[in-house]
Amino acid sequence: MPTTHDWINNPLGVVDGLFAQSNSSPDWEKKVVEYFKEKLKLNDAHTWVPSLNDVPLHYLKPNSLVKFRCMVQDMFDPEFFMGVYEMNDPTSNSKQVKCGKYKDVTECGQVDFNSRNTVTSERQTFYCVPIPGESNWVKESYAGTSQARVVPSTSYVPNRHKRSYEEDDEMDTQCQQTKDISQGAQSSSESHGNTEPKRQETEAPSQDSSSSHCTSSLDLNFPLPGEKGPACLVKVYEDWDSFKLNDMLEVFGILSVDPALSVIADEREASSLLDPTEGMETMEEQRVHSPPASLVPRLHMLYAQPLAHNNPLLPSSPLENNADYLSCVLGELASVRAELLTFFTHILMGDSLAAEFLILHLISNVYSRRDVLPLGKFTLNLSGCPLSSPFTEHLFKVIQQLVPSSYRLSMSLHNMNTQRMVPRKDYTANRLVSGTLQLAKNTSLFLDETQLEQGQLDSTGVRNITALGNLISWQKVDYDFNYHQMEFPCNINVLIASEGRSLLPSDCQVHLRASLNPPNLEEYLSAVQVAQVPSQLNKYRVYLSVARALNYTISDEITKAVEEDFVDMRKDDPQSMSAEDLHRLLVVARLLSLSHGQNTLSRDGWMKAKQLEALRISRTQQQKCVNGNEP
Repeated sequence: MPTTHDWINNPLGVVDGLFAQSNSSPDWEKKVVEYFKEKLKLNDAHTWVPSLNDVPLHYLKPNSLVKFRCMVQDMFDPEFFMGVYEMNDPTSNSKQVKCGKYKDVTECGQVDFNSRNTVTSERQTFYCVPIPGESNWVKESYAGTSQARVVPSTSYVPNRHKRSYEEDDEMDTQCQQTKDISQGAQSSSESHGNTEPKRQETEAPSQDSSSSHCTSSLDLNFPLPGEKGPACLVKVYEDWDSFKLNDMLEVFGILSVDPALSVIADEREASSLLDPTEGMETMEEQRVHSPPASLVPRLHMLYAQPLAHNNPLLPSSPLENNADYLSCVLGELASVRAELLTFFTHILMGDSLAAEFLILHLISNVYSRRDVLPLGKFTLNLSGCPLSSPFTEHLFKVIQQLVPSSYRLSMSLHNMNTQRMVPRKDYTANRLVSGTLQLAKNTSLFLDETQLEQGQLDSTGVRNITALGNLISWQKVDYDFNYHQMEFPCNINVLIASEGRSLLPSDCQVHLRASLNPPNLEEYLSAVQVAQVPSQLNKYRVYLSVARALNYTISDEITKAVEEDFVDMRKDDPQSMSAEDLHRLLVVARLLSLSHGQNTLSRDGWMKAKQLEALRISRTQQQKCVNGNEP
């Protein structure tokens, strides 16, 4: 436990101290980052840093160190700011050189804009949102491990800034609130002079811009409907080219919620005459790029850790760096797999074959790409799902309880024809408008095709179906930039629940064959879920994440044996085994090996994969004979 929290409560004091010691040496900036990195490594000190994900904004002290677990939803153009500036002190008639880094506004006093000591620097701004579809158990677990001590902040007074996230959402109906503060605060242009408004967001948030002058119609631009939590403008000072759109990050930075930010936004909206460059931004762009700090706080990044996953039950560092933890988990892996298989078999009404393939699907992962072909993906079409029953809803709830991030898309005709799935560029507001398919890696996307009724797909519906097909086949989403499309690779596990064979492509179709027929399906499924105690669910959660993260290789000996086997299978009937069939069989063999904790393919594993595939194909062919009209 840290003995002092000065570096958490007053990080700007640390920054200013290191700047003062530097004597204009450029190394001070690296020393600042290293200082906080070292502090965060000591004795789980990162658990003492309050999180924007868990703590309402009005409980956080302005200019304190906070963290934010997020996804990069948008990337703005660079902005200029005064990295170093000189101030005149009228009382002592002296000049002081100040550091402007990690700040939005300058300290009180008169800035000497003509000073030779002034240094103009550049920083990047990311628009970050909470990880889309993050499960409640993930949020609760992260919040439960936090040791941060927070009390309601009284550092900034205006009531409209002291709201919880849910209350902030209700601000949309109150049109004039963003004007309130300008009447109570008169600030000179010098006191706001830390930032030069060269900000032009290249991709950004919200729904269609309204022509109304009401800035409270701000949309936080979450990819999924109904999401709660903060959005944040993250200011990045170095290595911003190392980050990509849709990256998962845990950002440690200095929180800025200065009401002056809203005053500046109001002044810029009221008049663009003070600075010619302001005329380059439309009013919609200003609203999007300078939202009220009470709704969208600013976070000045000191350090960001890319997240390989967002499972709080696993170490955040790669598994290969945690040999002791990995060996402990692998020791229990066989028993946990057997218990999970039994659990899935009960949920799937006694179908153990479908349960096997569901496990393989949940641990699948795009581990590499060969040209345009994503390797490792395993989209599962679970057909034979009953219509007009709670089965698919309960199946999704089970998956939601086990994976860190997930989303159920009901493929009703209305949703297909109205929902915005593909992100698009809004050139008026100069931002990227999010869509349902803007998801972080390893998100489980549950497509409920049992909700699809008869009717006509309009042009939007056709585009959405095409986008889903491209996502499944190529693990990419083509973002709409009006005049062209830009391809963004993704890594999303797609499960399709349907009555017959899905109208969407899939890597594997398993027809559900129930051996149980409970009189009340909903009661039965609820009872099966309730029977799983939290400690058991945690074992399943760890198992799925670890199996997905394991490395995998095939020896030359096994490769040769597989090639010989492929030739033998094609001898009698060349049509019985195509190259596509072999590829699927190799994917099944890989996932089956990983599901047993084996990071290489054995002969026994290859034989088990062939048997599993033979059972699945046999069942699919039998179902075709029964239905007759299925392709």
